[in-house]
Amino acid sequence: MKITFLGTGTSVGIPMLANDNPVNFSDNPKDKRLRSSILISWDKFNYLVDCGPDFRQQMLREKVTSIDGVLFTHEHSDHVAGFDDLRPYGFQMDEMPIYVNQLTLKSLQYRYEYFFRTENRYPGLFKIGVNLVTDKPFYLENINVTPIEVLHGNLPITCYRFNDFAYLTDVKTIAEVERGKLQNLDVLVVNALQINEHYTHFNLEEALAFVAEINPKKAYFTHISHKLGFHDEVQKSLPENVFLAFDGLQIEV
Repeated sequence: MKITFLGTGTSVGIPMLANDNPVNFSDNPKDKRLRSSILISWDKFNYLVDCGPDFRQQMLREKVTSIDGVLFTHEHSDHVAGFDDLRPYGFQMDEMPIYVNQLTLKSLQYRYEYFFRTENRYPGLFKIGVNLVTDKPFYLENINVTPIEVLHGNLPITCYRFNDFAYLTDVKTIAEVERGKLQNLDVLVVNALQINEHYTHFNLEEALAFVAEINPKKAYFTHISHKLGFHDEVQKSLPENVFLAFDGLQIEV
């Protein structure tokens, strides 16, 4: 599998509007972060995890000409606000598959009601194939996917393990039974928002402790704010198998 980090920023991105933190004015392109999302590619398939407000810009940058479906983690705008921009890809398909938990589906049906209605549908819309995600593993083509439930503050969200690669975003707490689904990973991606403690996200200390516990071969941090610091300076402080992801980074798993 090839993993492309479409965006690695938090909900406001970097640079953040109306903020004078020096990281916002960095000349290093690795300090420019769109909202968090990844593209997973193998054989002829392309699947997204999340589709935020920077989705169109990300697809143009990476020259992605087709996608086969979208997995959503939760309903916050930085993870779903690009939904309408899926239309050019949906036009290529009889039906666009989405994989979504019940809470997120309810939010999408409210925010994008015009996609889900059965009567008086706008003819320029694609059909949506809803795949409701529970705690049961499922397959995307020939890839085994295990849902991982984490808590984003008090909000339960769905993260995913794809074979021996796991993508966890917006994590603050995770139950022991869910941690047990993360053994023997080649690569773990997890959020590391900032230096100071945060009420709904891992900070850097918590993310490092989580990586040490799960013990993947490699780990990458994402969903990063300007409060974490400059990319190159933070990277120097990390263990040798832990990396800050950046927009446009591609890795093979």
